[in-house]
Amino acid sequence: MVAVSGGVVFAQAVIVQGNRRVDAEIIRGYASQGDPQKIRQSLLATMLFSHVQVSRRGAQTMVSVQENDTINRVAFEGNRRLKGDVLLGQVQSKARGPLSQQLIDADVERLKEVYRRAGYGLATISGRIQPLPNGRSDVVFTVVESGKTGIKSINFAGNGAYSSSRLRGLMSSTESNFLSWIKTSDVYDPDRINSDLELVRRYYLKNGYADFRIVSSDARFDDAAGGWVVDVTVDEGPQYKVGNVSVDSRLRDVDPAALQSLVNTSAGDTYNAEAVERSLVTLTTEVAKRGYAFAQVRPRGERDAAGQQIGITYVVEEGPRVYVERINVRGNTRTRDYVVRRELDLGEGDAYNKVFVDRAERRLNNLGFFNKVRITNEPGSAPDRVVVNIDVEDKATGSFSIAGGYSTSDGIIGEISLSESNFLGRGQYVRIAGTMGQRTQGVDFSFTEPYFLGHRIAAGIDLFSKYNNNHNIGRFESRVTGGQLRFSFPITEDFSITPRYSIYTTEIKIPNTPARPYNDCTFPIAGITPGTPGAVAAAAGGYNCLSNGEATVAVKEAQGSTLTSLVGLNFNYNSLDNYQSPRNGFVAELKPEFAGVGGDSKFLRISADARYYREIFDDVVGFVRVQGGHVQATSGNLRMIDHYFLGPTLVRGFAPSGIGPRDVLNDPTANALGGTTYFGGSLEVQFPIWGLPRDLGLRGAIFADAGTLFNYDGGSKSIVSGCPAGSEAQRFNVAVAPSQSAFQSNVACVHDNNVIRSSIGVSLLWQSPLGPIRFDYAYALTKDDGQWGTNPQTGIDGKYGGDRLQAFRFSGGARF
Repeated sequence: MVAVSGGVVFAQAVIVQGNRRVDAEIIRGYASQGDPQKIRQSLLATMLFSHVQVSRRGAQTMVSVQENDTINRVAFEGNRRLKGDVLLGQVQSKARGPLSQQLIDADVERLKEVYRRAGYGLATISGRIQPLPNGRSDVVFTVVESGKTGIKSINFAGNGAYSSSRLRGLMSSTESNFLSWIKTSDVYDPDRINSDLELVRRYYLKNGYADFRIVSSDARFDDAAGGWVVDVTVDEGPQYKVGNVSVDSRLRDVDPAALQSLVNTSAGDTYNAEAVERSLVTLTTEVAKRGYAFAQVRPRGERDAAGQQIGITYVVEEGPRVYVERINVRGNTRTRDYVVRRELDLGEGDAYNKVFVDRAERRLNNLGFFNKVRITNEPGSAPDRVVVNIDVEDKATGSFSIAGGYSTSDGIIGEISLSESNFLGRGQYVRIAGTMGQRTQGVDFSFTEPYFLGHRIAAGIDLFSKYNNNHNIGRFESRVTGGQLRFSFPITEDFSITPRYSIYTTEIKIPNTPARPYNDCTFPIAGITPGTPGAVAAAAGGYNCLSNGEATVAVKEAQGSTLTSLVGLNFNYNSLDNYQSPRNGFVAELKPEFAGVGGDSKFLRISADARYYREIFDDVVGFVRVQGGHVQATSGNLRMIDHYFLGPTLVRGFAPSGIGPRDVLNDPTANALGGTTYFGGSLEVQFPIWGLPRDLGLRGAIFADAGTLFNYDGGSKSIVSGCPAGSEAQRFNVAVAPSQSAFQSNVACVHDNNVIRSSIGVSLLWQSPLGPIRFDYAYALTKDDGQWGTNPQTGIDGKYGGDRLQAFRFSGGARF
């Protein structure tokens, strides 16, 4: 230590006493501050000492210290719900660190907060010091865990346009109820609450409440209630319509009339902040393409409070010439930097544009890779430079799931899948899954690269193999094995085009065993097929090889392996407000396909499916669906396996493959042949069930379906007569055993009726924590009843053909 007196410089000694482990030179370093009180405070702040005394004796500074013990280890007792490694990361007391009662007390409070946020707010925690020899001590935290303490209630005040239950339904945080033992959404998380309130705010702004604001948000732990109570006060303001919409271009060569058509808002619409944001992005992008890199577009609103209208003027003008000096990505411990950077439509050295930065923040949030995303700016090295900081927090994106369920078409089903949406931090999607069921088995693999070759093009490959037991609809078994290569090109935010190439083999087998003699007219089974040694003789009543179930000759012609090489396009439009539970919006898909790029199948196929959703009343959603498709052979006849087979996916109330052409000669109860043309429509209204909490996920629905499937085109027209009335003879390239030729030939009697099938029904939908479950009960209003006639093979009169009904349908699953 150096002192100055009368112009003479001399060394002032620092004498250190009481130190055992801390080096004296380290202590002398703090003594350079001169003031004894500051020296004492600085040394105590290190938490290395429990007592410090500083005094002066002439030219000497005396520093007397008493060291804290050193922590030998930090241990936890009684913690079962939270692992010790998790708790250790939350405390400041560390092994080989200084022992401090003040630090231990602060750690107790930290651990209590950790338990509160994990949903166990009534847990009690205490800390104690266990002395050891040689100046060491153990720090032990004792935890007495409690039952789960979730969010007891979320209360809204000031809302009139939307009910509190509706606003709670927008939030991912939920209230505790009898399902709390299998859900975690009722655990209080302040970050999640803030995100939920932002969802509420955006919902109001999207629905015309431009003046909406959240006045206050208060969360308190209620010991009496045993959980958290969240109180939110809002100020809705009036609902606005869009008034006059115009574009004001202040750029010399940009005509505002040319930009008007790009605006997503129209006069008379309900004001929608999201539509305004989309307009800003579209206009900014278009102006930048015309060479105005620094142009900025800003909305100017003109409120008419009396008429409750907002006139919107999009002002296009030259912005400040500011460049992006640097883009910093921070907080990403797993996700690669380039995965974050590629979501920005600007790079380092480009003109800065806030519209593009805001869009990047929305994109990053929508990726699902991060718990938090925050983009901020700071001044650069010059007035015309700006630094963009992107702060993110990675979250788990992989999942292992075991799913189980039951459907009336496939029976009991189990699935094991492993998926990762941010594979190796590269933003790639990978999934592998295996399925096992009563009537189906399969395995599939999928890989998607969302930015192929550095462009916003999603490229992917799918590999699959699926076995189906079709004994109940066609007396055959099938296995489809193959793969698909696809590319998806986003044209706009809502519209994309996906070219794809598929190649797969379809193997058809017909069981022919004593238990399932479905091919014994061609290959008689001794002792089973009538007419063979040991078998029951064919009776006058008509018992023959068809009586025990026989595959149609159309299936027999199709058996074996078929290779299909197919190219196709998907045109997709999607403006839904929520992909999982849509309330408003339109989604449509058009799929033209051509098979014949090599392979055995030769056909042209096109199908379309469109749905329109509209919220009729608060939480009452209606939707209209139309669908249709057509397939035709481009060479020869169409293979049976390339026809459409439809049932409840077209009209509920009908069995799988229960609609459409059938072979009434060979086995009219099971032999569906499929059709080349179908169309249909559905009306459905979904509504909450009165008296049940919304987060329970139970909803009801009423529906009406109508549609038809017709025109089998697999065989050659035959001049053979004798088919039952209402059916047509078609000949197939099939051989039949001579002993059975009296019962089955190479001719099928095709009953094909294009009558409109229709049904009405009710549904119960449950978005359960274990997976979606749906119950449908439908009553068929109109159907194909078949035709009365005489079977030329048996001579028996009866009803032939007709649809197969299935009033009740259940599908569901569990994921855990």
